[in-house]
Amino acid sequence: MIDVAGLQKMYRMGAVEVSAMRGITIHINRGEFVGIMGPSGSGKSTLLHQLGLLDTPTAGRITLNGTDVSHLNDEERTRFRLMHLGYVFQDYALVSELTVKENVAIPALMQGRPLTECYAAATDVLEKVGLGKRLDHLVHELSGGEQQRVSIARALVNRPAIVFADEPCANLDTESSRTVLDLFRAVNRDLGQTVAMVSHEPWHMEYFDRIIFIRDGLLDEERIAREGKAGMPEH
Repeated sequence: MIDVAGLQKMYRMGAVEVSAMRGITIHINRGEFVGIMGPSGSGKSTLLHQLGLLDTPTAGRITLNGTDVSHLNDEERTRFRLMHLGYVFQDYALVSELTVKENVAIPALMQGRPLTECYAAATDVLEKVGLGKRLDHLVHELSGGEQQRVSIARALVNRPAIVFADEPCANLDTESSRTVLDLFRAVNRDLGQTVAMVSHEPWHMEYFDRIIFIRDGLLDEERIAREGKAGMPEH
């Protein structure tokens, strides 16, 4: 499902080169709910952005759902994202002027599907995330937890092969965070949805099938070994 080999990312800050990733190799199986964790600045979000084709690695290979995406041009990457990937961000990234249903329908509309079909798909997925009675509400009429559920519905509307979530609970209280994580777990189990999620909260670990620990742009092998001995699932 997700195969990564020797992934590197270098950033230039003035005359200085900063290595955000230094040769990461990982595999994520179809249908896994994987957490990406590590200290602040370790490279978690950088890794997720490479996997989600939101940024381009300096070196290495990424294969998503059987396609080597490492050498796609910008237009091909955009098309691949639209057809195969879904995204959930910590700031929700909703359009305030649009209704809940209209926000969720955006990815389907971008695929060129008929408007009635897009709205039907948006309605269906919103009912699945418990917002069937909020279809015509505006974003400001929703709580933070509800807005994040709209964001998750938008990520799912095109039935993507993979959903990437970048600290989706960062702006939520504990109760709302648990609601969002319960939803991720439900779509993972009930729909077989593959989910890769960045998190910094230790209690989120109970939701993940497996955890990829990152430190200083590398896999934290020591942490993986320690957690494995303590009974964490290993794949």
